[in-house]
Amino acid sequence: MAELKQNWKTFNIDDEVLAKYDELIKMILATESMDDDERQYWFDIMPSMTETQIDRLYNILDTERQKLQELEVKYQEEIKELNEKHLIEWQEFQMKDSKKKIAKAEAADKTDDADDVLAMLDDL
Repeated sequence: MAELKQNWKTFNIDDEVLAKYDELIKMILATESMDDDERQYWFDIMPSMTETQIDRLYNILDTERQKLQELEVKYQEEIKELNEKHLIEWQEFQMKDSKKKIAKAEAADKTDDADDVLAMLDDL
């Protein structure tokens, strides 16, 4: 009996099962649809499962993995599009804000220039 540790949990797996179904064991450990007790349950019953049952379990887990990867790609694309949209909106906001600051600075500069001219005239 082999002991396999993952995330603070130790799983007991029959040595023959470990040698024969290495890929399936990795898939069971990686799936998010099982908790640790369910994982151990599958490891415990694998020696008594038929090849057809083993193949079915493998196909289920493989399909789940593929579907999750497809969803991840889809949502990564959507997140990228949203980020690009918000980046454009943020840049537009910053541009408007910068224009306001520039206009305010120019207005203050014009006022300062007029005040300077009046002050020079008063000095004459």
